[in-house]
Amino acid sequence: MPDLLIRIKKKSDGSAALTCTRADGSVTWQRQDGKLGAFFPFHDLTHYAVETVLGFRRAFYGLLAEGWDLSSFGDPGTKSRIPEDAHLAELVVGFFDLERITGNAPTAEEFNEKIRDFLADNGLPATQFRVDEGQLTSIRELRDALFARWRAVPAGETLELPFSRDSIVAA
Repeated sequence: MPDLLIRIKKKSDGSAALTCTRADGSVTWQRQDGKLGAFFPFHDLTHYAVETVLGFRRAFYGLLAEGWDLSSFGDPGTKSRIPEDAHLAELVVGFFDLERITGNAPTAEEFNEKIRDFLADNGLPATQFRVDEGQLTSIRELRDALFARWRAVPAGETLELPFSRDSIVAA
C-alpha cells in the first residue's frame, strides 16, 4: 500500500470531495463545494505533480501521509509548523495555478525569481531550492496528464492516485 491513497470524487452537482487514506487505514477528507469544487481538484492534482517531480516528501501530501488532517492546514499557528518543502510546494503550485488561469508559462529563472521575491517580501528565510527547465517540463507533462484523467472522470466517479514518499524521485 502507498503512504497515501488520494481519491478525488467528482459529484454531479459540480462539487468534489478529496479523501486521503493513509497506509495505516486512517482517513482525512474534505468536501469542495461550489466554485471550490471547480478549482481545488486541479489545484490538488497540481500538488501531486509538483511534489512527485520535485521530490518533496514533507509537502501537502507527505504531511497528510504523516497524519495531518486536511483541516489542520487552516489552524492558527500552523504556518510556523509547516516545513520548507510544504511552503515551497504551495508557492510553486500557486504559480502553476496562475499559469493555468493566464496561459503564461514562466521559465525556470522566472519561477526562481518569484520564489526569492515572495520569501523576501514576506520576511521569510531564503532557500537554496531552485527549479530547472527539465523539472518544469516534467511537472507540466504530469499535470496535463492528470488534468486529462480528471476531465474524463464521469460525475459520480472517483480518480485515484497512489502517493509514496519513498518512491519519489526528483526529475
